[in-house]
Amino acid sequence: MTLREKVGQLFFVRPDSLDPGQTQAQINDANADGVTCLTQEMASVLERYPVGGVVLFGKNITDPRQLEEFTGAMHSAMETPLLIGIDEEGGAVARLANHSAFSLPKYQSAAAVAAEGEDAVRGMYQTISGYLDGYGIDLDFAPDADVNTNPDNPVIGTRAFSSDPETASRMVTAAVEGFAGSNVLCCIKHYPGHGDTAEDSHKSLAVTHKTWTELQQCELLPFAAGIQAGADLVMVGHIAAPEVTGDDTPASLSPQLVESLRQELGFSGVIVTDSMAMEGITDRYSAADAAVKAIQAGVDVLLMPDGLAEAFDAVVTAVEDGRIPESRIDESATRVLMLKEKRGLI
Repeated sequence: MTLREKVGQLFFVRPDSLDPGQTQAQINDANADGVTCLTQEMASVLERYPVGGVVLFGKNITDPRQLEEFTGAMHSAMETPLLIGIDEEGGAVARLANHSAFSLPKYQSAAAVAAEGEDAVRGMYQTISGYLDGYGIDLDFAPDADVNTNPDNPVIGTRAFSSDPETASRMVTAAVEGFAGSNVLCCIKHYPGHGDTAEDSHKSLAVTHKTWTELQQCELLPFAAGIQAGADLVMVGHIAAPEVTGDDTPASLSPQLVESLRQELGFSGVIVTDSMAMEGITDRYSAADAAVKAIQAGVDVLLMPDGLAEAFDAVVTAVEDGRIPESRIDESATRVLMLKEKRGLI
């Protein structure tokens, strides 16, 4: 692989980012028109920016046949196939089950299913991963491994299985087990825990004021359980932990917190950021700076940067001028390629 091809494996983007006719504001806008097929113009962008994956949203989906054709075209677009992801948690966050053109099982929430027990959670994700597989989707950014401990939290709530860490841990284990049969990859989120924050990282930097020891006793337990169960990816949130790091650096850009995920929680798989277009990042960093800092921190995949060309070219330049060793790129690209091999794409 060339340097650009290796760097590309570290970028998962909205398919709209490949459309040269869309502004970044349109790309980020959930209500704007989205691309629903792979055009020649998009294929040309892929040649220049050979990203490793795409993430589908509701605006990229019209009906089952269109989805199958779109995922098929994207899988065939490059010599090293794209990994296709989606957010299908079950409940409020479900791009397909909540789409009017699909007749799929609907769930009230992760918390509601968890109240029925581990078998129900396992069954929910067996069902979800089964239909995702059928539509050519490789990766689900689920389950949510947060512990819903802060009643002022505006974004997690019943997306989490429980406010009790032990219960949440059992349910995360069951969820990861539910994915195993379909070979759809799963991602636990949002390390080091979004359930204790009072902010929505879509709109501002979220903060946990717990020490590492306090996180170990609560927020980190479901992540440890999910890792032990075989989770393929861990999503790192735009969550500052000043009592751990001594500053307000988001976990997604923090070498200390990423290293702790590797060394103390023993995770050897793919570490992915939350969306880099969230205001928890864009209010403080340019797309270029955020991308470079995340890779320097040890992250493997940059999710949906707020400007693909700017972020991608910044990482390439950082390798060329020595700020990022090429071995750092090789390490992450290898992890992503191993995911694709596990999924059977290569």
